[in-house]
Amino acid sequence: MTDSQDTGTASATDEAPQDAPASPAAPEAPAGGTSGPSAAEDGGGNPVVRAAPGTRTAADVVTPEVAARLTRCVVGAGRTANHTPFTGEQLADLPESTPEDVATAFERARAAQERWAKVPVRQRAAVLLRFHDLVLRRQAEVLDLIQLETGKARLHAHEEVQAVAVAARHYGRKAPSYLRPKSHTGVVPTLTKVTELRQPRGVVGQIAPWNYPFELTVGDALPAFVAGNAVVMKPDTETALTALWAREQLIEAGLPEDVWQVVIGDGPVIGPEVVRHADYVSFTGSTRTGREVAQGAAARLVGVSLELGGKNAMMVLHDADVEKAAAGAVRGCFSSAGQLCISIERLYVHESIADAFVERFAARTKAMRLGTALAYGADMGSLVGARQLETVARHVEEAVAKGARVVAGGRPRPDIGPLFYEPTILEGVEAPMAVCGEETFGPVVSIYRFRDEDEAVALANATPYGLNSSVWTKDGRRGRAVAARLRTGTVNVNEAYAAGYGSVQSPMGGMGDSGLGRRHGSEGILKYTEAQTVAQQRLMPLAPSFGMDDEKYAAFMTRSLRAMKAFRLR
Repeated sequence: MTDSQDTGTASATDEAPQDAPASPAAPEAPAGGTSGPSAAEDGGGNPVVRAAPGTRTAADVVTPEVAARLTRCVVGAGRTANHTPFTGEQLADLPESTPEDVATAFERARAAQERWAKVPVRQRAAVLLRFHDLVLRRQAEVLDLIQLETGKARLHAHEEVQAVAVAARHYGRKAPSYLRPKSHTGVVPTLTKVTELRQPRGVVGQIAPWNYPFELTVGDALPAFVAGNAVVMKPDTETALTALWAREQLIEAGLPEDVWQVVIGDGPVIGPEVVRHADYVSFTGSTRTGREVAQGAAARLVGVSLELGGKNAMMVLHDADVEKAAAGAVRGCFSSAGQLCISIERLYVHESIADAFVERFAARTKAMRLGTALAYGADMGSLVGARQLETVARHVEEAVAKGARVVAGGRPRPDIGPLFYEPTILEGVEAPMAVCGEETFGPVVSIYRFRDEDEAVALANATPYGLNSSVWTKDGRRGRAVAARLRTGTVNVNEAYAAGYGSVQSPMGGMGDSGLGRRHGSEGILKYTEAQTVAQQRLMPLAPSFGMDDEKYAAFMTRSLRAMKAFRLR
């Protein structure tokens, strides 16, 4: 993830989940909207979905009363504001926290955590299941907030609702088994009884990004809560309302208010303070800022999980279904305008099908509908900030100047909104073009042609990142075999990212410069705990006894060790 906004100790961003249907080759205008000419009436570019009369606006959704209600829990007396990427206008006046406010938030969280940890795990898990139902029942509220704060299309906002609901259901059902005491064989069977316990770490410091403000705030916090921890969260200022809405629902579901503290402020000011006080740090954002977070945590000998950037590759093998692969590439490259750590930025296509694939992929990309309405129908929304737009434009312009060719898109769309940029496909990209190796974190993908799978695997692995990758083939066995050779934390066969991310019983995270630790599955909750071994010795000590001297005890233990091996004890 590229650095942007104020997420971390220097600034950062990040990732997230779920599937979205393919854009049809010739999409129709949705009900309630109209497709209009693009690129300021110049006859080219992507079509636009216009908001129907009566569609909700920012003023309808984020009223002063709503902003005051959501922000009343924030620890901080200063003032700041957030804005909507759709227009650049201010959304809400927000509290701003100081380093002293962060310390206060941790004090409150510590006091609450001691009481929360004493609540039986099944009761804590029941809170998540009630939260699951509230989110699905009231999803229209959070979809509006996600769209207004990130600028993404509504279907891409719904990916976050899906991901949070799946995580809440999973940990609501599985947390008791993940956390239950486990018996182990002791050093001397029957004489040594061993139990492994899982104790909460205490107060988790969470620094969350702007790009998936629902999934990467509460979605990551749910396993921490059910494990018995409190959380002090620093959401990105520009997307704080979404996180605060999630907190409101979780408290209604039964989470004690002080167990989840929220601070808001500039990343370089507030981020290091969160790291300085936390018993464990959860960070999603850029690789550069992730290194700073890791250094701060290491200096205090506290654990850290980091989900960082990616330059993710998709491989289309010679036997792939070209239509399905083209549709999958649209989802993989342009969901949330490419502002997704696991989205695809490099496309490797076998030369035997490359022309057909590029033709179909380009047609689908050019047909994508752009829009700002708080309604379904648009295929892609806006970039989130001026820095993201600058990076996207710089990467494309530099590549073209050095010989790359624009197959689709390649220009901003100020006729729609100040931060819109068309979904863009490039060919002829090569080093040292920045777009070749740097994370763009926007709606830009480069296509490369290959001759054999060994070459494609080598090219896909030729990056310091290792977050996500994708393989397309009609032969599932071949796809899985190729997947096993790719150095990424998740690999999706015949899907871009949603299959791996959405399968929450399995771990998700990065290799190399893409981070440390995992979310989801057992690793996603056990990281928020400390393992404690309780060993009870019975009948005789592990020392000379019953009249044995040292030599006889050593002989006795030698015979015992040989017997344990013979009986195949582990």
